[in-house]
Amino acid sequence: MKRVRAQFLVRLRFPISVTDCSFAVLEDCSYSIAVDCTFDILEDSEATRDFFRDVLGWANVDARGGWLIFTTGPSELGVHATSGERDGVTWATSQHHEISLVCDDITETVTELEARGATFARGIRDDGYGLTTSLVVPGAGELLLYEPKHPTAFGL
Repeated sequence: MKRVRAQFLVRLRFPISVTDCSFAVLEDCSYSIAVDCTFDILEDSEATRDFFRDVLGWANVDARGGWLIFTTGPSELGVHATSGERDGVTWATSQHHEISLVCDDITETVTELEARGATFARGIRDDGYGLTTSLVVPGAGELLLYEPKHPTAFGL
């Protein structure tokens, strides 16, 4: 499976220093800001942790008593409008935070994740910005998995 990266649209915690996190978004400033991503309340946190560890294969540390903290590797923060127009169609959404997973080859990634026991709520479709599907995460709902058609900020 090609590398699955996490893309986060998340809340930010302040203040924070580089020593408090695994990576910093801004390193050349007089201050540091890191992205903090959490699932605050889950129906079945154990099932979710098992899925991230066993199916996605994400490295982790035990923060105490089975509370796993996962590394997500390179990430990027996208900030999007709540309304707009595309191809003559007006759209709107409420303000929210969202987590999505980004991959290099969605067909290959879906095939491998299914072989590891993952399920998807729908097939792959073209949503304009990328090829997308909805990964079912036990105890946590669904996560968007997509192969972007747009430039990414992972290598910056």
